[in-house]
Amino acid sequence: MSETKLIVPVILSGGSGTRLWPMSRPELPKQFLALTADETMLQLTARRTETGERFAAPIVVANAMHADQIEGQLAETGTTAAAIILEPMGRNTAPAIALAALAVEMPGAPLLVMPSDHVINDVAAFHAAIQRALPLVEQGWLVTFGIAPDAPETGYGYIQVGEALADGVHRVARFVEKPPRDVAEAMVAAGDHAWNGGIFLFRADRFLEALGEHAPEMLDAVRRSMLDAARDGARVWPDRDAFAASPSDSIDYAVMEKADRVAVVPVAMGWSDVGSWDALHAISDRDDGGNVCRGDVVAIDTRGCLVRADGKRVALVGVEDLIVVASGDDVLILPRGRSQDVKKLLEAMKR
Repeated sequence: MSETKLIVPVILSGGSGTRLWPMSRPELPKQFLALTADETMLQLTARRTETGERFAAPIVVANAMHADQIEGQLAETGTTAAAIILEPMGRNTAPAIALAALAVEMPGAPLLVMPSDHVINDVAAFHAAIQRALPLVEQGWLVTFGIAPDAPETGYGYIQVGEALADGVHRVARFVEKPPRDVAEAMVAAGDHAWNGGIFLFRADRFLEALGEHAPEMLDAVRRSMLDAARDGARVWPDRDAFAASPSDSIDYAVMEKADRVAVVPVAMGWSDVGSWDALHAISDRDDGGNVCRGDVVAIDTRGCLVRADGKRVALVGVEDLIVVASGDDVLILPRGRSQDVKKLLEAMKR
């Protein structure tokens, strides 16, 4: 690939990861934690697109309070970001991606948009999917990657895979919001739907053009925030008042569901959004008793548990299918299968 066509990774790091409380907190969300490997989720994301012959230096879009953590963690991987754009407040993914698209030096550069807190175990399959998408991206298509579903999950959006446009690349027939169980089962059984993993590939100029067409107020606010941005080295602070004027919306609602030339590349690449303690248990290596234990843990006659001890010793005897997480002064205990209820816990504690 010629130097002018280097893909610019855009790493979105604005999430708070509250479903992984008590380890994940607003000041230290899950992308900065080593949950699935020795490196953090952010570091693993950066390593997927290491700067070289195919990928340019990444642009990171993040919460302003996390600037030091991002620089420090990227430095540990040998990654130097082209820009770290520090949002003054969260405005969802569409404005965040627009910030990055306005920051690239070459307007026609392909942007690979990736959340910073997902797992991709088969990086080679991911890279192959990117290669399949590139010819259409060059022609101005907006491409998303559809995750091959292995269960009728109701917590994900879905993409219906339409007519073939090229080898392994299809037109998006429709986007489906998080469906009820029976609808999810029918879509997975039909075999023509994929999970929406929130990973995208498109030219910066084409994305901004589509945003201007479908969400002009957003583009105007984000553009003004970048014109008046403060800069210090790689760090960029968009103007607070201008950015605050942007509507808050996801890229799916603001652009992908409305634009004309939207394609999907279905791919099986060992993906997980690690959206809950149950999801972490499912993708982690387990011992002979089906347990996942990290930290100072003693488990006797224990089966099917996820136990994480951060600074405290946790001991279990004769229990099954529990999630036990000790972090700081907080301890979480709940049955496996109910980790989505962590949000209810947090709401109750706020009250």
